Amino acid sequence: MATHSPVLLVYPRAKIYHFSQIGISEVKYEDPDHYAITKDFLNHQEQVTKVLME
Repeated sequence: MATHSPVLLVYPRAKIYHFSQIGISEVKYEDPDHYAITKDFLNHQEQVTKVLME
């Protein structure tokens, strides 16, 4: 299943794969860019929203 859902990605025994030009590799939950982007947004929601609305 392909997803960006943090709920599904953290499911016990879930395997997360990263697809790139050099191949496919299994990664930890915290490794994908999507995790960092979502975490940053949730931790700085007001600041991000302000920048987007300017």
